[in-house]
Amino acid sequence: MSSYINIHKKQNSLYGSVSITGSKSISNRLLILRAIYTDEIQIENLSNCEDTQVLKKSLNSTSNILDIHHAGTAMRFLTSYLSVQEGKEVILTGSNRMKERPISGLVEALKKLGSEIIYLEKVGYPPIKIFGKKIFGGEIDINAKISSQYISSLMLIASTFQMGLKIYLKENITSIPYIKMTFDLLILAGIKAFWRDKIIHIYPGKEKGQKHFSIESDWSSASYYYSMVTIAKKSHITLSSYKNESLQGDREVSSIYEKYFGISTIFDKSIITLNKRFNFIPPRIINLDLNKTPDLAQTIVVTCAAIGIRCRLKGLETLKIKETDRLRALKNELFKFGIKIKITNSCLEITDFFQKEINSKINIKTYQDHRMAMSFSPFGLLYPIQIEDKNVVEKSYPDFWKDLKYLGFSIDYYEE
Repeated sequence: MSSYINIHKKQNSLYGSVSITGSKSISNRLLILRAIYTDEIQIENLSNCEDTQVLKKSLNSTSNILDIHHAGTAMRFLTSYLSVQEGKEVILTGSNRMKERPISGLVEALKKLGSEIIYLEKVGYPPIKIFGKKIFGGEIDINAKISSQYISSLMLIASTFQMGLKIYLKENITSIPYIKMTFDLLILAGIKAFWRDKIIHIYPGKEKGQKHFSIESDWSSASYYYSMVTIAKKSHITLSSYKNESLQGDREVSSIYEKYFGISTIFDKSIITLNKRFNFIPPRIINLDLNKTPDLAQTIVVTCAAIGIRCRLKGLETLKIKETDRLRALKNELFKFGIKIKITNSCLEITDFFQKEINSKINIKTYQDHRMAMSFSPFGLLYPIQIEDKNVVEKSYPDFWKDLKYLGFSIDYYEE
């Protein structure tokens, strides 16, 4: 059975306030730290997204088979966490797409440190069986270009190693703000850590640190509202709860949209207001390196497509191994709107807008990717669209359709 959602907003304007739950990235890291240091970490405003809830449930489970479905972060963080649970044997599996997403970089690093992990089907991919044991730690080289989550996963458990862990980062570092987020949370929690250039050193044990963590709202989720405000003719949107000094790399969305789209961000305590500068003229072509913030790529591309400007984005190597091949998915779906895109393994470019009169609902495939559904939804400000698999947003932002309806979008669900 297929599910669809029809989206449209008769007035091309946007007014209202939205409250988004805690950052998925911060929530997932703190859940691992709380599982290790039970009485020393308290969490407030935990994300309500599916990824975080799957991780939370898995950490509390006594089953020897854990199915994390589509939750990539849970797969990577649990692989390391379960490796240090002495005496436990657990099979870690997921959806069919998860079984196509490589895990070898992390598994092989853990095995070099003394972990015992075996592949149950295809070598280098889930499902895997993990035999928990005491790990002494030491030193490890890891390719930092493949996935920052491998590095964060190791960092989160490194203080349990008798010798701690020194990580040597090889190649260019992808999504460095996410590694910095992990590093900063370790420091706040009282775990001694040192980072210089491409060497990260996590020391064993934990001292007294911050106990209570109130998680700020998710900047990745906020990005869709920046896109809507850009496309809308008139708007006044407020979002809560956000911090100007954020641990999240996707905080960069505010700077990007101010510089290239004329959307300013005004902070008032934990509330941000998105304002549109009406005399702003965007550049004819936007050139951006999104190596540090790849999760913003889909939102930015759709914004450019909707307002008719070209863009060249690079630093997108990781998008091919996400929930889907996001570069190809963007190319396929934007072609339906009369937009030509050129892609390589790490770059995307809007090359042309060909004449296309849109007289009927355009159906958007999501490819089981939450960000495809949410990044394309702002097109509903321009004309009716249809998005497949309405429940896919639960992975990171379960209240998304409800919040759009509150802002005045016409939202209709149906199944066939």
